[in-house]
Amino acid sequence: MELNQLEAFLAVAEERSFSRAAARLHRTQPAVSQVIRKLEESVGEILFDRAARDGALTAAGALLRDYALRLLALRREAVGALDELKSLERGHLQLAANEYTCMYLLPAIDAFRRTYPHIDVTVQRMLASRIPEELTRRSFELGVISFRPDPKQIRTVAVYGDNLDFIVSPTHALAKAERVSIRDLGQENFIAHNVASPLRRKVIEAFQRHRTRLNMVIELPTIEAIKRFVAMGNGVALVPHLSVARELETGDLVRVPVADLEVRRVLRLASRRQGTLSYAAKAFLGTLKMLAEKQGPPFFYHVERAG
Repeated sequence: MELNQLEAFLAVAEERSFSRAAARLHRTQPAVSQVIRKLEESVGEILFDRAARDGALTAAGALLRDYALRLLALRREAVGALDELKSLERGHLQLAANEYTCMYLLPAIDAFRRTYPHIDVTVQRMLASRIPEELTRRSFELGVISFRPDPKQIRTVAVYGDNLDFIVSPTHALAKAERVSIRDLGQENFIAHNVASPLRRKVIEAFQRHRTRLNMVIELPTIEAIKRFVAMGNGVALVPHLSVARELETGDLVRVPVADLEVRRVLRLASRRQGTLSYAAKAFLGTLKMLAEKQGPPFFYHVERAG
């Protein structure tokens, strides 16, 4: 089994077509078909259902696909590590973050690029709940999460602190209130993020402790949509402070302190505990440490122990 055979196999599996895979690989269709036949001979299994028009995988093919992805990811990691041994004049930093934690990364990425302008940076959008698993699969090097995964598998460094803000439109009845309690919010219509998260669970538990109904009448897919909907006068919301800092400055939204709801969010940079970070990733961690030392809160730098 050779890596070039696995590349051709994955191309056919992803394109669901031998002809499209051949075009993608800049090879002829007969050449790709021959590579797949040799791969099938070497593993002793049929990998594609020839009777299906869409190039569907057999059970053996589906199993091999997972291993092929991991093997090719390992090769990319090896090639990247060898390249970066030379210097930080070249390289690629790969991170993963969800929809709005990307915003927390922007100052760090800006500082990093100013110091290392020749290193490419890719931030992949991903649900935070998936990041630990994808780290173990070597899909990327670093991920931004707000919870502690299995410390035996994942190394975490706490790098940023933020709080939830209760926001309303300037025309809302609570906009001029100096402070409210959770019990004051039982009749409010909340615009919620429709992604399950530890933060959402903490909010629900807080309302339950105070025996107050939490009316999540509308759920939207992004923080940006939530902000705009609340600014239009449609309900209220609880969102991370950084995500609404600009709107609070411009007056498009109003923050009202909630006495019984102090939810702090700690963001962590996560990586595989048994993995060796690239020079680019190590330099990025160094950049975050520098920001914590120079700027202080909300940036900080704390390596969390495994036990």
